Amino acid sequence: MDHDAGPLRIALTGGPGAGKTTAADLFRREIGDEVLLVPESATILFRGGFPRVDDADGQRSAQRAIFSVQRSLEDIQAAAHPDRILLCDRGTVDGAAYWPEGVDGFFASMGSTHDDELRRYDIVLFFETAAIGGDAWEGGNRYRTESNEEAVELDRRLRDLWSPHPAFHLVPHNPSFLRKITVALSILESVAADHRRTRPAR
Repeated sequence: MDHDAGPLRIALTGGPGAGKTTAADLFRREIGDEVLLVPESATILFRGGFPRVDDADGQRSAQRAIFSVQRSLEDIQAAAHPDRILLCDRGTVDGAAYWPEGVDGFFASMGSTHDDELRRYDIVLFFETAAIGGDAWEGGNRYRTESNEEAVELDRRLRDLWSPHPAFHLVPHNPSFLRKITVALSILESVAADHRRTRPAR
C-alpha cells in the first residue's frame, strides 16, 4: 500500500445488514488496545442531521460529504496513532456504488482514481449481506433504508468495487451470525498477524 509509514489499515465493508459494524466492535474488544475503530462516516453525517434525498444532485452532494469525512477521519487517526491497527467501518471506495454516473464519474469527481483509493487499505474484509440468503435482514442502523432486493444489488456493486484489492477476503453469509463472525475474526487475526510480520519496521 502507499502509506508504509502509517498504521495497518483494514476496511470492513459489504452490503446492508451484513453485520460489519457489530463485527468491528467485537474485533476491537477481542484484539484490544492495538485496534482503533474508525466509525462509518455516512452514519455520523445522517445522525447529525445531513438530509437524505433521492434526486441525483442530492446523492452527489451526500457522497462528496461522506467521502471527505471518511478520508479525514482515517487520516486524523492514522497520524495520531501510527502504531495501531485502524479498523475502518467502510472506506472511501464505497461511495462509488451510490454515484448516479457510475464508478468512473465518482472517482473523477473526487479527484482520485479507483486504484488510488484501494491502495489506502492494506486488507479488505467484505461481509456478504444476509439478504443474499433470502433472509429479511434487520440492520441495527436506522439510517439504512434498503429493501432486500436493493440490499442484494448494493452488495453486488460493492463487491465488484472492492474485489480487485490484492488482500480482499470474503466473509460469506451464514444463517448463524455467530459462525459468520467467527470466520471473520479468524481471517482478521491471521491477515493482521501476517501483515505485521512483513511490514517494514517503523
